[in-house]
Amino acid sequence: MKRRWRWLLPLAAVPVLALLAYGFVLDPRNIPSPLVGRPAAAFTLTAFDGTPLALDPLRGKVVVVNFWASWCNPACYDEAPVLERAWRTYRDRGVVVVGIDMQDTAEAAREFIRRFELTFPNAPDPGGKVAVEYGVYGVPETFFVDRAGTIRAKHVGAVTDEVIRGTLERLL
Repeated sequence: MKRRWRWLLPLAAVPVLALLAYGFVLDPRNIPSPLVGRPAAAFTLTAFDGTPLALDPLRGKVVVVNFWASWCNPACYDEAPVLERAWRTYRDRGVVVVGIDMQDTAEAAREFIRRFELTFPNAPDPGGKVAVEYGVYGVPETFFVDRAGTIRAKHVGAVTDEVIRGTLERLL
């Protein structure tokens, strides 16, 4: 009887170890977001320039919502110029780029905005409430919201010109 019990514990550990191994090989960027196809969560923040920044008044426009932080290097540093180019290229076609800074200090965030000469609206997310509503688990993450206010795509990691262009052209 003792011999049978000796093999049960190692045998029971096999499925758990297999599941853990599978989780380690998954790329989090390939995990589909349950938010795609659902209405984007409304938010109202105060931008770094003191103006209100809310999602609801942007209805009718395509909105790129980017979560970033000044300490996120190199990914956020790589994508900041891409987002600024997208803003300058597409704003006349009804696209708004919105930056939401999370888990950062105001001074560091303002320096990041100055360094990259970002002209699109950026606001801190004090307490991380907006990030939680969007299910953000790391920066950078970018959500593409269509004119009706529905999330149509999510990108984890630094966005590239190709990602921005491809996604925005599809939504316009």
